[in-house]
Amino acid sequence: MTAVARQEVLRLYRKIFRIANKWQSASGQAAETAQEKEYIKSEARTLFRKNKDVTDPKLIKQCIEECEARIEIGLHYNNPYPRPIHLPPMGLAHKQGRTLRHQEKLRKISKPIYLKSHDEIS
Repeated sequence: MTAVARQEVLRLYRKIFRIANKWQSASGQAAETAQEKEYIKSEARTLFRKNKDVTDPKLIKQCIEECEARIEIGLHYNNPYPRPIHLPPMGLAHKQGRTLRHQEKLRKISKPIYLKSHDEIS
């Protein structure tokens, strides 16, 4: 990892924890605010630890972009949890074959940048 990328990653990590410390839930309830603060911190720790050994500059840049997108979306909607995505169901594909592989590829491509770190299938 280059020194510039390292500084950017550390800047984002500190920014997330500053946001978590100042976070106020949309409802204003203390219990919900505490729960959302803890979610922000634990999600940041988990994802940063998961990607600590990444050395490919393109992948580092993608992770940074995802982090920035999640920060902006969370602040805009005042909701720290990932936004749901609505992809078409895979009901018409056969259990194997070219159609299934094509639909899986399309679903992977259409996944928004702010959810690239999640391996969930919606």
